[in-house]
Amino acid sequence: MPHKKEAWKAELYGDAVREKIEEFAERGWDAIPEAERDEWFSRFKFWGVFHHRGGQESYFMMRLTNCGGVLEPGQLKAIGEVARDYATGPVENPEFGDAWVDFTTRQSIQLHWLKLEDIPEIWEKLESVGVSSRSAGGDTMRNISGCPVAGKATEYVESRALLDEIQAEIRDDDDLCNMPRKFNISVSGCRQGCAQDSINDIGLEPAHKFVDGREVKGFNVRVGGGLGGRQPRRARPLDLFVTREQATETVRAFVELYHEAGDRTNRSKNRARFFVDDWGTDKIREHLDERLEFELERAGTDFRGGYTYNAGKSVEQGAHDHVGVYDQKDGANYVGLSVPVGRMPADDAIELAELAAAYGSGEIRLSRRQNPLVMDVPDGNLSNLLTEPLLETYQPEPNPFVQGAMACTGTEFCSLALTETKARMARMLRWLGANVDLPADVARIKMHYSGCTADCGQAMTADIGIQGMRGRKDGEMVEALDIGVGGGIGENPSFIEWVRQRVPADEVPGMIRNLVEAYAALREDGQTFREWVDATGHETLIELAEPEEVDGYDDPCLTDAKQSWYPFDDGETPAPTRADGTSISGD
Repeated sequence: MPHKKEAWKAELYGDAVREKIEEFAERGWDAIPEAERDEWFSRFKFWGVFHHRGGQESYFMMRLTNCGGVLEPGQLKAIGEVARDYATGPVENPEFGDAWVDFTTRQSIQLHWLKLEDIPEIWEKLESVGVSSRSAGGDTMRNISGCPVAGKATEYVESRALLDEIQAEIRDDDDLCNMPRKFNISVSGCRQGCAQDSINDIGLEPAHKFVDGREVKGFNVRVGGGLGGRQPRRARPLDLFVTREQATETVRAFVELYHEAGDRTNRSKNRARFFVDDWGTDKIREHLDERLEFELERAGTDFRGGYTYNAGKSVEQGAHDHVGVYDQKDGANYVGLSVPVGRMPADDAIELAELAAAYGSGEIRLSRRQNPLVMDVPDGNLSNLLTEPLLETYQPEPNPFVQGAMACTGTEFCSLALTETKARMARMLRWLGANVDLPADVARIKMHYSGCTADCGQAMTADIGIQGMRGRKDGEMVEALDIGVGGGIGENPSFIEWVRQRVPADEVPGMIRNLVEAYAALREDGQTFREWVDATGHETLIELAEPEEVDGYDDPCLTDAKQSWYPFDDGETPAPTRADGTSISGD
């Protein structure tokens, strides 16, 4: 029997949802019948509009989409202005204040504390500069990811136009909007593997092959990757090579196959990775053969052995991310800035957009590691950009902990999360940077923090992965964290190995210090953290990862454990509210 959400979607979904959002916005929050809110909130997600968690009724998040992470000149400034004018909440975050943008792991942006009544005005402002929230959430194809510098840096196969083609011909097709579950597409044309095909539902990775006696560039195809629910899967090869001209047709064929045959009954087991488990790659390839008009070729030679993006290799072997100053193929430069945990105040986002216009072309790109890149900076402008005060906060050469950090939304707004994430991670990064020394050749320790097992923060792929749980300390319920080590994406993707579980959050910085200092002391010359983990026995790792309270670290909400309406305020919730922020009577 189909899940109840399938009945909701069958009645109304996709582009048609927008009209209803606008209707509710005009009439106000309390126009949504209370008995129907789950149904409407589920539909709203297609347009990137997510209701906040319990206690924050009438407040929404909006997720934006920008294929492959591209923000054209003027777009980040408009987003920052929307955040400044509309994304203000009733309580300030102790680390980030009020009004900010959140950069995401799918190269897009989220805005919080929005009121339903403001959504049409926000759309008008964003869409006037070409920014959309369509298909940003729900059971649909999410933001397409790719190398953030596609078209600007050297690629083995040019992918920028291909990303836009897949967007226009597949993701914009309303007939395909109602998928069994969310669906992720990635395309990488570079040799570093920065689109992370291994953890996407379908990924195209650069490859070459001799066909009819001549060398042909193209892509190998992988399907069924994903991380959530502590049931991660590496995307599996279909033993299929396609040319650039065949790529969009191939992606569409798999999207249509999953759209038609994917499980719509069990939502805990119906992501595309489980579809691939059930069908197997041979059967999927056979069905694609029936759907595609060209003769299928076996996989070509890929470049996975050279992948360096979050691959656990030394920086001497290649870039781990896009933070720093890099050459573009046209002779200009791009400058990748490190934004701790991906959160930037609205005024800083506006200033960054202005700097991008003053020193570069105005174009900003976003990476999968929650960081913005200033594009097209001529050599003559580079030194002045690097001395701008804003770059003292968002550095192109931060300390190794900051550069390797990511964090999801957490209990601040998410109904699924079990712990707060961003403020806690920001404090841990400061403490670790001030109290832990690393060998000079260690440029990054990748720490990824997810507030729950859905793993939006990609903890499963980190040097040190952190997932939110709950536990007890001194007889009291506290926010606790599970810690794993040794994850990474690359030639042989690996997921973290759990070493400690339900560690009280205030003992985690000390535990990470103990583990990292053991790595620094015991590693062989040049050994990366992932290599050291692989070479160290599991029982030894458990012994080294000793939890410990430490001086100088004050956890922001240790005992909240999702008890309050907001992790940083234990007073009475102000929600629900009218558009002007005044409370709506409970009667």
